[in-house]
Amino acid sequence: MYDEDDLSLLDTQELESPLDKIEPLTASSEVPKPDPEVMLALLNNPQPQQRMLAARAFCDLEDARATPHLIRLLTDTCPLIRVSAAYGIGRNPSSEAVSPLIAQLERDWNGYVRKGIVWALGNCRDRRSLAPLADALRTDISAVRLWAASALAQMAQVSYEAIIGAIPPLIEALVQDPVAAVRSNCAWAIGQLCRELPSNVVYATAIDALIQAFAEDQDLGVREDAKASLLGVGDPRGLQLIETLEQEGWF
Repeated sequence: MYDEDDLSLLDTQELESPLDKIEPLTASSEVPKPDPEVMLALLNNPQPQQRMLAARAFCDLEDARATPHLIRLLTDTCPLIRVSAAYGIGRNPSSEAVSPLIAQLERDWNGYVRKGIVWALGNCRDRRSLAPLADALRTDISAVRLWAASALAQMAQVSYEAIIGAIPPLIEALVQDPVAAVRSNCAWAIGQLCRELPSNVVYATAIDALIQAFAEDQDLGVREDAKASLLGVGDPRGLQLIETLEQEGWF
């Protein structure tokens, strides 16, 4: 599966934004985490730099008191603050954040912000996230599609109906998306969801898609992720195909 560190594989032109200059969060092992009480107060600071600092702090800190403030900051005029708020909500997920996240996903012009929102929606593990995540997987820029595929895997923790709803857009993207990294994440997500399904028509269709990707995709990384998903699910048809192709020296 691909993640944020693999964005160099994607079209950099569609990722340009003011957020390119943002510095990475400092590893928690290097310095002590900030004081939650101080950061909570700064979330309401009139200075944008202070609000951004506080929102980014809650990308590391888990404190439910921050979530209402982070929801409000999703509509801040500064995209640096909005993306930090989205990641902060992802670290502090809440059902109350789902509707505001969806609304901001639909209107935010900044791809980095939308990417953070998609990640947060996945972490909220809410049935309401299914439709906007599926739409993002079909229509958004490649960086957002990459994370939308991974976020849809979280439907495995929501309900059987959510799993059933997540698989068709993942199969569609696995077959059609032009970016190999997105297809790889779809293969991984389908494998995660199939582990929670009984042997039914939807399960069989998903396995067929993984088998097709393993046997036919032009990208080695996609084939490897499809193979890993088939092995993880343990489907007999998939295991037999893998064994047959490896015996024939297909790889």
